[in-house]
Amino acid sequence: MSNATPPGWYPDSAAPGTDRWWDGAAWTAHTRPNTPAPQQPVPPMYGGSGGGGGGRTVAIAAAALVVVGAAVIGAVLLGRDGGGAESKSSGPPRSAPLPTATSTAGGDGPATDPTLLVDQLNGITLPIPDGWEKPESTVDKALTMRTADSYACPGDSSAFCYHGTVTTRTASETDLASAEALAEQDITTAADKAYEENVVGDRIHGGITSHEQLRSASVSVAGRTGYEVRWRVHTAKGPGGYVQSLVFPSTVGSESPVIVRYAFDAGPDGPPLSLMDTLTRAIRPIDDSETSGGVGSSVAP
Repeated sequence: MSNATPPGWYPDSAAPGTDRWWDGAAWTAHTRPNTPAPQQPVPPMYGGSGGGGGGRTVAIAAAALVVVGAAVIGAVLLGRDGGGAESKSSGPPRSAPLPTATSTAGGDGPATDPTLLVDQLNGITLPIPDGWEKPESTVDKALTMRTADSYACPGDSSAFCYHGTVTTRTASETDLASAEALAEQDITTAADKAYEENVVGDRIHGGITSHEQLRSASVSVAGRTGYEVRWRVHTAKGPGGYVQSLVFPSTVGSESPVIVRYAFDAGPDGPPLSLMDTLTRAIRPIDDSETSGGVGSSVAP
């Protein structure tokens, strides 16, 4: 069995009152204000304060303290080797406390909703349209949803393509200060990854022959001001498609820019272009109480 700690928000010992994102392998630069869970009331022992219960409770508490003290001393002694040095931890760097492994597979909430794509790192959700899926893993390693049915790519018969794909990711290592500048820069990458050459080097549509810009405008996303750029892409093989780069500030932590990339095939088999706008309007913060983080399967392709 693996003892790896799952990705999630954990208290940062270097910054009291702050959580830091653990990505499953290392601590990241993403932080957010800590929201401690409310403490539950401690039930009275052996009937509460009636009769002689108080004295009995004090005696039991005192005995418990002795046991706890002995356990702490034993743990300290066991934690040292024969030379008196403390044993080394095999966990992540202690820039924040070592998180306790927890399970997120059960329970209620956006993370377990099959109709939502949940980006926990950036604090947003997107509804998954009817006929779409969220794969467990992708070559790109970006959080992804796509049309459920695949087809043989027109430019490379050994590869599989999808008529519609949407991914979310955090912008990194960029000096661009505005969402507009970042969207205008990212659209070329979005087009190349979708229709020029995929991440393993396949020319899945025979390469891009030309493109036209259809839109470049500010847009409101999850209560924040973002920017989107949309292209119509023509390819050497197949009908080509539409790509869009949407950039806006994250809803959590340091509000790093979030990039949502859309790639829709053109032609009768591709999703309607209006679905891009529908999905953008449906992006919600994870803690949105009015929609439980999104609108789920009510979004049709």
